[in-house]
Amino acid sequence: MTQTNCSQCNTVLNCNVNNITACWCNQLPAILPLDATATSCLCQTCTLKKINHYLEALYTQPIKSQIEFAKAFRGNDNLIEELDYTMQNGYMVFSKWFFLKRGTCCKNGCKNCPYGFRK
Repeated sequence: MTQTNCSQCNTVLNCNVNNITACWCNQLPAILPLDATATSCLCQTCTLKKINHYLEALYTQPIKSQIEFAKAFRGNDNLIEELDYTMQNGYMVFSKWFFLKRGTCCKNGCKNCPYGFRK
């Protein structure tokens, strides 16, 4: 285990470069395209910000393109706070990403429904 700093915010983090499968980042879905210019680790907060920024661009695409992209991530039941949901007033509020991964709309008017059925 190597102690390093996040290249974005300078937070100290432990990088498990010798066993990447044991690293916290391996629990995140591989949403971001590989960046050949990346030279160091990011902390979890900065990594999630980067993923969500990438997803915001995805959300501007036609819904069929969004669904097609999210298909590869279906079946992953590991919910990640600040990616699949946020906590608001003690309740889990699911994100657009969560609903896209699910692949269908329940038509209950969910807050972040990407399918157009919001209340």
